[in-house]
Amino acid sequence: MRSIAKVFGRSPFVPLQMHMEKVVECIDRIPEILAAYRQQDSEMVASLAEKISHLEHEADIIKHDIHNSLPRGLFMPVDRANLLRILSIQDSIANRAENIAVLLTFKQARSFEGFDVAFDNFVAKCLEAFVLARNVIDQLDELLETGFGGIEAQSTKELVEMVANKEYATDLGQRELVRELLAHEDIVSYGDFFLWTRIIRQIASVADQSEKLASAVRMTLESG
Repeated sequence: MRSIAKVFGRSPFVPLQMHMEKVVECIDRIPEILAAYRQQDSEMVASLAEKISHLEHEADIIKHDIHNSLPRGLFMPVDRANLLRILSIQDSIANRAENIAVLLTFKQARSFEGFDVAFDNFVAKCLEAFVLARNVIDQLDELLETGFGGIEAQSTKELVEMVANKEYATDLGQRELVRELLAHEDIVSYGDFFLWTRIIRQIASVADQSEKLASAVRMTLESG
């Protein structure tokens, strides 16, 4: 792993991007663990949950290294507090991935006809929101080079709006899934309903935190 202290000399955003790389590894396991859950492969679910937990821990280590290495009292092109806010939101996304994985290890929740398709569409929109937010973080170096202005800044602002739209779509999808669960209460036990709603809420929060992340970057640009 690259030294956090050394890369700060290149750009204050490189450490954030290093942390985001680990967050991406956490999120990338979500479709895989959900597929194993649907196949009722409890051993694979447990194995992937352990892997995600390990990746989340690695993200925590990077986060702490950034906190310890972030220069104090030195000129930086962005406010230190803004950098730490972005870092905190990124880390919360890794936490959500771990939460989802842990919930899937509790029990095999029953579904019903039509639920899987709606659930998959919902998950896809959440992950699309995250990918867009990740693209915003990837553009930070280019923004720094252009002084947070020009075409690059406008492109980033458009990405931020796209994240917001995806997050809104996931809100609608979340509500519809809960309605469907309630409409099938004759075959969905209370325990299954409770678990599904917890899983859905944690997945939705990936999109929610992605929107917060993109908005935090926009605020940083506007304060620059």
